[in-house]
Amino acid sequence: MRFRPVGAALAALILAACATATPTPPPVSAPAPPATAPLPPPSTFLDFSRLPGWAEDDHAAAFAAFRETCGATRDRGLAQVCRRARSLGPLDAVAARGFFEANFRAESVGADGVLTAYFAPEYAARTTPDAEFSAPLRARPADLSVVDAGMFDPLQAGKPGAAMVVAGQVLPYPDRAGIEAMTPEQVLAWMRPEELFFLQIQGSGVVTFESGRRMKAVYAANNGKPFVGIANPMRDRGLLAGADTSGEAIRAWLADHRGPEAQAIMQLNPRYVFFSLAPDDGRQPVGSAGVPLAPGRSIAVDPTRHAMGELFWLDARAPILAGAFPAYRRLVMALDTGGAIKGDVRADLYLGLGARAGAEAGRVRHALRLYRLAPLVDLPGGPTS
Repeated sequence: MRFRPVGAALAALILAACATATPTPPPVSAPAPPATAPLPPPSTFLDFSRLPGWAEDDHAAAFAAFRETCGATRDRGLAQVCRRARSLGPLDAVAARGFFEANFRAESVGADGVLTAYFAPEYAARTTPDAEFSAPLRARPADLSVVDAGMFDPLQAGKPGAAMVVAGQVLPYPDRAGIEAMTPEQVLAWMRPEELFFLQIQGSGVVTFESGRRMKAVYAANNGKPFVGIANPMRDRGLLAGADTSGEAIRAWLADHRGPEAQAIMQLNPRYVFFSLAPDDGRQPVGSAGVPLAPGRSIAVDPTRHAMGELFWLDARAPILAGAFPAYRRLVMALDTGGAIKGDVRADLYLGLGARAGAEAGRVRHALRLYRLAPLVDLPGGPTS
């Protein structure tokens, strides 16, 4: 999961009546109509009945999640709908469905893509290392600076990278293998290596020390390297069966092969995440949009393609992993981003805290059709930004 600051993803209602072709008088001068939020041509709008599974969603739950998180948007049109929703208070399923259909228009986003899922893990930790808890949970190093990645790769210009200064020379920050070879500057806790690896992939979680003290592990920084999944290499090497590359299966293999063998596999992913610790308040983690994530109703998206706070309809089906739910069809809000989430039709569904959410999230890899719900509002003073 993402939950990283900086660094993200989301109708038609009120169908326009068709005008009858009748003779009209010559045009006369009239004031220009007020500018409205930019929307695609009417021919691209979809009736809500054409969204697969729309009638079966829990619209009351979707409305509650929207009211809770819609303050994250910077779009003036969506903010207007947000204020309208918050003025109404809770709605039942029928009224909530009517609200969405009266305030949004649906449009398809691109061709088929991919849905995955993530969660906030809860792992054991120790204050001192031992043979089992041997991986340091590292704080952000003092020598790490966030820079434009274009300093080292022109193709990555405009994206955040990480650097360090060595003998007066600015160098890219080391990859996972390089960092693991370095003495930790500050160790926040000691964890099982495979669980630290998964905590870094998810981006946030909770660690419980031997005394019972629970602390939130909060994303602090990364080393600027791209995320590389290890499922396909493990399958290609015959370490896992093709239909059993779920997160649960990967973690079990890494635990069973803890040591140099598992470390070599984890180092195939050069990205490394650093953390800070905060008291566990029992709340859901905060995503890139700056608001707590709503389990089952929040997605991470590519922030270069979609804005934080946007609404989307998911139509995800045809899972490729064994034991997965057959389909995910629901209304969600774009509230997070992730290193592996790239492209128009790519989403990562947040499923909640703990092992149960993790077991489900690890099996999600579905074909995805994505529909954006655009706010249906009139805004004086120009298009929304």
